[in-house]
This record gives sequence, C-alpha cells and structure tokens, in this order.
Amino acid sequence: MKKTTLTIVASVLFAGLLNAQTIQEGMNHLYAGHAKTAQSVFEKILSTSSNNVDATYWLGQAYLGDEEDEVSNRLADARQLYEKALASMNNAPLIQVGLGQVELLEGKNAEARQHFDAALAATSNKKGNDPKIETAIGRAIVSVKNGDYNYAVTLLEDAAKKDAKNTETLLQLGNAYRKAGEGKGGGQAYTAYNQALAVNSNFAVASYRLAKLFESQKNWDLVVQYLNDAVTKDPNFSHAYYDLFYYYFFRQKFTEAESYLTKYISSKGIDADAQDQFLYAQLCWAQKNFDCATAKGESVVAAMGNKTKPKVYRLLADAYLQKGDYVNSKKYSDLFFQYKKMDDYIAYDHALRAKILSKTGGTPDEILKNYLEGALIDTVLSSKIDFLKEAATYFRENKLRDKEAAVIQKIIELKPSPTINDYFDLTTAYYFGQNYAKSRDAALVMETKWPDQVYGYEWALNNSRNVDTVKKDSIAVPDALKLYNFAIADSVKYKKQIISSASFLAIYYANDAKNPASAIEYLKKWQSADPDNADNIQKNIDVLQKALLAPTKPTPATKPPAKTGGSKTSAVTKPKPGANRVAKK
Repeated sequence: MKKTTLTIVASVLFAGLLNAQTIQEGMNHLYAGHAKTAQSVFEKILSTSSNNVDATYWLGQAYLGDEEDEVSNRLADARQLYEKALASMNNAPLIQVGLGQVELLEGKNAEARQHFDAALAATSNKKGNDPKIETAIGRAIVSVKNGDYNYAVTLLEDAAKKDAKNTETLLQLGNAYRKAGEGKGGGQAYTAYNQALAVNSNFAVASYRLAKLFESQKNWDLVVQYLNDAVTKDPNFSHAYYDLFYYYFFRQKFTEAESYLTKYISSKGIDADAQDQFLYAQLCWAQKNFDCATAKGESVVAAMGNKTKPKVYRLLADAYLQKGDYVNSKKYSDLFFQYKKMDDYIAYDHALRAKILSKTGGTPDEILKNYLEGALIDTVLSSKIDFLKEAATYFRENKLRDKEAAVIQKIIELKPSPTINDYFDLTTAYYFGQNYAKSRDAALVMETKWPDQVYGYEWALNNSRNVDTVKKDSIAVPDALKLYNFAIADSVKYKKQIISSASFLAIYYANDAKNPASAIEYLKKWQSADPDNADNIQKNIDVLQKALLAPTKPTPATKPPAKTGGSKTSAVTKPKPGANRVAKK
C-alpha cells in the first residue's frame, strides 16, 4: 500500500513537471513574439487540464501580447477569460492578478489595486507575500504606461529574495528598474538581466532586454551584440530579428536588412501575418522602388481588408504620391485618416496630407489646417517648430505669403524666446502678402526688441511707404527719420538705408510738405551717400534753390493765391531705377 501511494505521488509530481515545462515553452514563445503559438501551447494544456490556473493566467498574457490584434480585442478576450476563470477556479489569486492587469490597461487603477491586494492577502503567510503573486503583479504594472513602477520594484525585489532562481521574476525586475529609473535605472536593470542569464544562460529574452537597454543609450555595438546573442540562444526569437532588420534598414544597408527580414518572417511560424509584407513594402520604398512598394502594400490590403493597419495606408499614400498617382495617393490618405489609431498617428501624416491636397485641388485653408493640426500632435517643441518651418517653406515657395505669415506667427507663439529672424520672416511674409499694416507692426517689434539692428527701422519704412500714402507725416516721415538717424552711425555699412530714408524725406518735403529748405537739406544728405546719382540730385537742388530765391508777391486776402512758377518743388525726381528698390523675395 505504501509503495502504491509513493507511485501515485511520483506520477503527480512527474505530471506537474511536464506541465511546468510546457508552460515554460509557451512563455518562451511569448517572450520571442509568438503570441499565437503561445496561445496554442496554453490551450493544449487546458484541453487536458481545464482548471490549470497557471495555463489560464498565461493564456490571458498571450492574448494581451498579441500585437497583431486590436488592443480592444486583446483586452476583451483576456477579460472574458479571466472573469470566467474566477468563477470556476474559486477566485484563484493568480487569475485575480490577471484581471487586475486588464483593468490597469483599461485605466481602471483603483479596481486593479483591489484585485492585486486581494491576491496578496489570499496567499500571504508568516514568510510574507507569495513571490509568484508578487511577480505577476510586477509584470502587470510594468506592462502599462505611467504605472506605479516603484511599487513594482518593491514587490519584485522581495520576490527575487525569496526565489532567486525565478527567471521571470528577474526579467520583470529588470524591466521595472528601467521604468522606475526614467532612464537612470540602467545599472540595476543590467544586473537583474545578467542574474537571469546566470540562472539560465539560454534565456534569450534577457539578452534581448540587454539589447534594448543599450539601445536607449545608443550604444549600437552592444545592441547588435546582444540581439545576435538572443537569436543564437533561440534561433526563432522573432523580436530580435525584427530589431536587426530595422537596425540595418535605418542605416540604409538594405542587403543585410532584407536578410534579417527574411529570417524574421520565417521565425514566426503560425504567427506569420499578411501584414508582414508591409516590411517588404517599406524596404522597397526606402530604395525608391515605388512600384514594388505599392505592389507589396496592395497585397496587404487585399489580404487584410478592413483589418489593414493604418500604417499600410500611410505608406501607400506616400508611395503613390512619389509615383505621381495623385488619385490613389488621396484614396489611401483618406483611408489612413478614416482608420488612424492614436498610438500610430504622427505629425508627418498631416504633412503628407497637405502635400496630397496641394496636388488634388485642396484649398490653401485646408492645407494650412493640416499643418497646424500636425504641429499640435508633436509633443517635442523643437520638432513641432521644425514641422511648422517646413509648412512656412511650402507656403513661401507657392507664393501663399499670407498663409506663411500665419504659420510663422504660430512659431513665434510657441517659442519661449523668439529671435529677430523669426520676426524678420514674419515681417517679410506679411509684406509680400501685401498686408503692410501687420508687416509694419512686426517690424516695430524688431525695432523695440533689437534697437541696435537696422531691420526694424528699415522695414517699418518699407511698409509705411505703402500704408501712409495720403498724409505721409503721420507715420512714414517719423519712420524715415528714425531709419536715417540710425543709419548715419555707419555711413558705409548702411549706405542703402541712408539713400532710402534721405530720398524719401527729400521728395516728401519738396512735393508734399512744400518745404524747399528741408527738401534741399535731405537732397544733400542723399547726394552725399549716392554719388552715382549726384548729377540728377543736384538738378533738383538747383530747382529748389531758385524757388527759394524767387520773390513772392503778396495778394489780397480776398483773392486766391496767384499761381507762380517760382516754387515748382515737384521738380524733385526719384533716384535712378534700382537705386532705392526693396528687393522682393
């Protein structure tokens, strides 16, 4: 009887070991990026042991890790699995943690914490919390953005002390260190991953995480080394092949990139997906083989239908634009915006949309709207400003200067400290868009903020010439006087500005103010700065001097003034063509 009992116990233990090995096999597939393969492994276990808590928990993790599926579908599948299991497995603590993870991913933090606390309470004993439950909670927290990573570190450190050989614990501890340290936890993460490798030298995911650790530090030699370590330890480790593909892709080493792309797809097994052809489409696009890019992209759309990822539509819109097929380009741009996902939606999408609209009858207002919306998406200020500068260039090149001015105004609003160049660009955009009042306002800002620079004074006058055409003494004359007074400080450097302001004042005093004496004064200043025009200017001086010397006869107050030919101040003429012209962009 005793012998029989021992045999039964041994059989149970042996079966448990087999189960554990099979679960580890499924976990390894999940680590490598084979969510569907992992699901298959866990489902096989559950087909013979429907109440296997570990297999149920990891099946839910496989659902959540299926990156090819929509996030909403993943969450719904995992929630349904865990809720059903809670009812049939007597509120198993590990399943409560799984459900808590779903709730974290849904943004239900309070509900998640209740499930975590309940799981810990149900499994704690005199030695403290159960390391298995602590590890699962740590994994759940690390899986979300803005999680309580310090709490995850506390739990995982405690779990590692109690079970120093658990590679899953050490893996998640390394991940938690990275996230909790906000880029400063690399040393602790490095130690944790290497501890996992010390336990299991073939633990490929630890090598992969080391690669990602050094990727954040841009230490590319070590990135490649650890990625190759991962695929050496597990020749089907798809995540590493994927990263190696992009490593060479972004360095335009397309032969090597294609080699790793082939390995990536072949390593996936049943996880291979029609959308993998998108990577080939990218490769073709990068090599400017747009016929190949559109053919590969179209094959994805044909296979996936409405399940096609928006990034495929983005690539097709761009590739067709490059080919000059604007109809198809707009078609796929429309589809992208119809199905876009916020986690894959970038400023470039609006820039591309703007370019397509410019080729397909889009209005300037529609194009401007896309650029402004694109700027709102970018969260990095420098990138946001660079994006808007691209928009300003587009509008300037297409002679839509009013739209250019609107974009530059937005840049100025965004910048903590706008430069004189920003205001100069705003001034000229308004000027050549014939909005002289706003252009002068921008010039006056330059004049006030940078009084030691000529540009504000000069462009204020350029604009007031156009704004103040009736009563020139209101703003144009003061602007001219300020420019002249600034420019005479360096008559060589600012020769053009002296000519511009002095000639304007001379003509104004002669023809508008009827003040020959002041006109002569500024004619001489003009003449001094403009020797090439000296003879023509002297003729005007001579005419005005004769007018000053000519006697004037008094007339009865009851009669209108007699017309005389002695004060023909209108004889003052403008400089030779080109001598005082504002160069248009």
